[in-house]
Amino acid sequence: MDGAVSAIRQRTRVSGGPLGDPTYRMLWAAQLGSAVGGWMQAVGAQWMLVHRPGAATWVSLVQAASLLPVMFVSLPAGVLADVLDRRRLLIGVQSAMTVLAALLTLLTATGRTTPAVLIAFTFLLGCGQAVGNPAWQAIQPELVPREQIPAAAALGSLSVNVARAVGPALAGLLLTFTSTWVLFGINAVSFTAVILALLRWRRSGEERAAPEAVVAALHAGGRYVRHAPGVRRILWRAALFVLPASALWALLPVIASVRLHQGSGGYGLLLAALGAGAVAGALGMGRLRKKLTGNQLLLSSGLLYGAGVLATAYSTSLLVVTAVSVVTGSGWLVTLSTLNTSMQLTLPAWVRARALAVYLIVFLGGQGVGSLLWGFVARPLGAQGALVLAGLLLVAAAASLPLLPLLPDTGTLDRTVSAHWPEPALVFDTVGDTGPVLVEVVYEVDPEELSEFLTAAERLSRSRRRTGATRWRLYQDAADPVKVYEVFEVPSWDEHLRQHHERTTGFDQEVLERVRSLSRTEPRLRHLLPAGSATAGG
Repeated sequence: MDGAVSAIRQRTRVSGGPLGDPTYRMLWAAQLGSAVGGWMQAVGAQWMLVHRPGAATWVSLVQAASLLPVMFVSLPAGVLADVLDRRRLLIGVQSAMTVLAALLTLLTATGRTTPAVLIAFTFLLGCGQAVGNPAWQAIQPELVPREQIPAAAALGSLSVNVARAVGPALAGLLLTFTSTWVLFGINAVSFTAVILALLRWRRSGEERAAPEAVVAALHAGGRYVRHAPGVRRILWRAALFVLPASALWALLPVIASVRLHQGSGGYGLLLAALGAGAVAGALGMGRLRKKLTGNQLLLSSGLLYGAGVLATAYSTSLLVVTAVSVVTGSGWLVTLSTLNTSMQLTLPAWVRARALAVYLIVFLGGQGVGSLLWGFVARPLGAQGALVLAGLLLVAAAASLPLLPLLPDTGTLDRTVSAHWPEPALVFDTVGDTGPVLVEVVYEVDPEELSEFLTAAERLSRSRRRTGATRWRLYQDAADPVKVYEVFEVPSWDEHLRQHHERTTGFDQEVLERVRSLSRTEPRLRHLLPAGSATAGG
């Protein structure tokens, strides 16, 4: 692994960026092509329904069908991406999506695609996307060194938004002289390019740890997110932004058709303008990061996007809305890139896909839920009224940053694995599923340092829970108050060994060393197993 990382580091240093690495460049280009195909399909699907009665609801249902699978699939998908070989998982997912897209193309070409069929296939393709997303996100640190992750995150957002600019424009052009089944066919072909790129990618040959059991891995991922304050704060910021922000994406087809009296070409132009603004935002992210903190970026981009939504709601000029969309797209990209980069830099490798899956549930699932809600809100208020309400909520969300900012150390903590625990000395023969395991650590703390010790131990409790503990508590010896007992429980012996060798990071070690430094003697450690669960070794 070290050799592979060194090679990546050397290539990116020479080239000056992630695109200098041939493997990253190949996969990035393949994803870009697939994203273009996906946007062409999305435009075709929405345009098939935009002239039906209740168009706002139909169109929002298509948007929701593509995004809501994230709510149900992403967390199990994150577990699979952490447990299985990510390359093989992605090849399988892309192959399934190729088949689905080809079948939808055939049904549409033969006139058999009803609104219900279209929404069903959109949902299934959304499921495939939701299964693959955590793995795509988690492979980024395999392709570029840590210092290149912000640039890689910006490039990932750039590819999405280049596709958003190019895909709708091409779709609008093709729809003027061909049918929607052609767009669906292009999407099917785009998946094959991704499969070919994945087949050419050879992951580094480092020794991988034995995979975790799926259910245990699912629980471990949930514990990590619950006890990681920096991660939770990023999730809060994502939710506060994306729920109102989704109104623009959900209602833009209706705004283009009903309010601006445009056909598919006009709708494609507006999407292209949003994408072009996002591209401009991505190109400027490097300079912006040098001048502004993450919180300042979120504040300015949130206000920019909210102002753009309000301007879109009130304008009846295609020219004005197109110009505004460029600015709005920049706000979208800066927010998305800032949140994504913060998550990538905050997570340790062992739980990266699972925690990113939770992020995707909040961000993409929030778009799906928001799209559905805004479609229904538009019924009594109209598309204009719904956008005005969304714009005001976006401004309020940005104004909440002083109350709920990203934490100061977000993205700066040492997340490299630090196997600093002493190997447990046992006279029992144990098996991996033996448990629960009760771990007892005895400290001796001078009375004048007890308050400081308790403060440091509170941080240690979160570290223990993030890495596997289901219960944690401190006790003080009533007969000898100098002695403080840290007691925590881990579900199994296998999971406790993962604490030792795979899950404890450099930051966790810093937290533990601070607690140890307040003990006047070396802490004493004991492992307690359920009586009768192990046998004496020979």
